[in-house]
Amino acid sequence: MSELAYKLLQDFKGDTYVYGSGVLRRAGPLAAQVGKRAALIRSTYSGSDDLVAVVRDSLSSAGVEVVGEVAGAQPNAPREDLQRMTEAIGGLDYDVLVVIGGGSTIDAAKAAEVLRTLGGEIDDYFGTNQVTNALDAASKSLPPIVAVQTASSSAAHLTKYSNITNVHTGQKKLIVDPAIVPLRALFDYDVTTSMSPSFTADGAMDGISHSLEVLYGAVGKPFYEKVVDVAREGIGLIVRNVEKAVQDPQDREARTALGLGTDLGGYSIMIGGTNGGHLTSFSLVDVTSHGRACAMMNPYYTVFFAPVIEEPLRVVGQVYADAGLTDANVASLGGRALGEAVAEAMFEQARRIGLPTALSELPEFSEGHIERALSAAKDPQLKMKLENMPIPLTADVVDEYMEPVLRAAATGDVSLIKSA
Repeated sequence: MSELAYKLLQDFKGDTYVYGSGVLRRAGPLAAQVGKRAALIRSTYSGSDDLVAVVRDSLSSAGVEVVGEVAGAQPNAPREDLQRMTEAIGGLDYDVLVVIGGGSTIDAAKAAEVLRTLGGEIDDYFGTNQVTNALDAASKSLPPIVAVQTASSSAAHLTKYSNITNVHTGQKKLIVDPAIVPLRALFDYDVTTSMSPSFTADGAMDGISHSLEVLYGAVGKPFYEKVVDVAREGIGLIVRNVEKAVQDPQDREARTALGLGTDLGGYSIMIGGTNGGHLTSFSLVDVTSHGRACAMMNPYYTVFFAPVIEEPLRVVGQVYADAGLTDANVASLGGRALGEAVAEAMFEQARRIGLPTALSELPEFSEGHIERALSAAKDPQLKMKLENMPIPLTADVVDEYMEPVLRAAATGDVSLIKSA
């Protein structure tokens, strides 16, 4: 397995992160470093009871008392689950919050702790650094969070992000704040063998999207060279192994590669920010999964951004070429032609793992989703996604440039994309 990936993650998280094969029982000693009385928030998917039992026993053996156990969130972390979780932990006396689950449960746990500590409504904290500002104003701090990840996808256990969804409007929004980064984290890559082929593909695409979007947006910025190393390694691990994991869920070597790759996606989004693919995905929560939405949108944004991201496109294109997903000579192509070649390589991998390549392939997709996505792009609480684009957009030009990208994604016709 990739020595570089392990080195990069060590540089990123040091001894605060335990990861690899067979490490689940180390959750207790890890939590004991930061607390003695734990509230436990846990996922409740089929098969999760055995994992939770291992963590619970590990906590007890390490001298950490579990003072209460709360069910986690459904996919996309609905507001209703957030409210229920906030109320449940509000009645518990603890000094460390331990959360076991995938990205949605970890995201909701982060947000629930914010509401428990600070009060108010979740809308008060969407955007960048709103939690830190409120903590400073109230002279408060959040208790430590220990995140035990169970899925190769969002890397929520490593990051400053919390995505929460209003299922009634079909719109997702996010908190972006260093105050909610878990103080300790653990990910036993072996537990991901229970992920279904579909869930595996979705999570892998989410991990690619994190590295890809940050890499695109890093052009011309001081951290570009750092992002190149992290993103190339993360994307490569996933691109080379996702088909293996989809075909054989018990392939532990492939599972470790996806765990490392998606973790490096988490590292990427702590260096820079995501942009187009993620922004649009927030408006598609009622028709497809987050990772799948990003996988569908990023090839189209790749074509749109292509004229200003030739250097990172060649990096990404070579990864796909080395994996046998394109015959294009990415070193000799430039501009839009390079973007279209890389986009086609992405489409090819999507087809191989059973994912759609156009929004029209989603049974419940409608014209209303395009309108919702355009409206969301103009929302001040999501403006960081526009600002992170390699071709930065403002709300007043969203319709002119983003709508053609969405129309292209709806039909699968990249020729509809307008050059900025």
